[in-house]
Amino acid sequence: MSLLSLIAALLLEQLHPLSSRKYLLTWLGDYAQYFRDRFDAGERSHGRIAWLLAVLLPLLLIWAVYCILLSKHAVFGWAFSVLVLYLTMGFRQFSHYFTDINLALQDNDLDQARALLSEWTGKSCNELNPQEVARLTIEQALLASHRHVFGVIVWFVIFMMLGMGPVGAMLYRLATFFSARWKDQEAGGDFGAFAQQMCRLLEWLPIRLTAGSFAIVGNFEDTIYSWRTQAAEWPEPDEGIVLASGAGALGIKLGQTMVLDDQPVYRPDLGSGEEVDTEHMQSAIGLVWRTLVFWLLMLLLLTGAHLLG
Repeated sequence: MSLLSLIAALLLEQLHPLSSRKYLLTWLGDYAQYFRDRFDAGERSHGRIAWLLAVLLPLLLIWAVYCILLSKHAVFGWAFSVLVLYLTMGFRQFSHYFTDINLALQDNDLDQARALLSEWTGKSCNELNPQEVARLTIEQALLASHRHVFGVIVWFVIFMMLGMGPVGAMLYRLATFFSARWKDQEAGGDFGAFAQQMCRLLEWLPIRLTAGSFAIVGNFEDTIYSWRTQAAEWPEPDEGIVLASGAGALGIKLGQTMVLDDQPVYRPDLGSGEEVDTEHMQSAIGLVWRTLVFWLLMLLLLTGAHLLG
């Protein structure tokens, strides 16, 4: 059931991307701000209460709807799982940036590529050369594929084994959203600490599964070496695991100091292969797709073993 739900959601998203996603994100941002405005008094405990209420209430609603539909017919429960996955998972949430930047670089339109990357990252990339644009774009794609695809799959499958698949997908999506939304706010600096703690907890397993899968479908030895020796040097160690393993799997160098927001930003070297060029962008997408196919095959084998057992 989980495998069919994932395949259906991925196909649906490819064939019919959710055009109203930006409105959903705007609504979710307002929802997060509502709880912050009412609970943020500068205490860590207030952030914990706000997170529990903001996250658990929609999860309980999703669980209730799923149970009701499942009690009517298994097909209804399956369709609801597909709907939740469609809302929380998918390549189209970020692939348009990657594709447009790649096309701009191929057309030697560096200004357009910089503008698109600035919009994607939320940072000014106007000082980057084509190789730096390609490098940062690959980094963004690796992180986005984990957050929008692989992380969701892990928690959907885990909760599906508990009979609550859609709850797991939504839990991961809400946790990552609130962690980013409540991070680095001027007022009440401790308010978002619990949200970030919960996000790190939920990311522990998916990040390592993503990195391990990069090793299997890419350059195994370089992936493991980069993961073990370089990931911890990245400012966000969890992101460092994904980026270091991705760099090793692709045989390229990521990271490195570059000018962002008109200021030099130190970024540790990741990987030990070739310097990134625009041609490596397609290799990065190939790595992500191979990883997805590998995961679906593993789910197929597990499903078959369960049915035969």
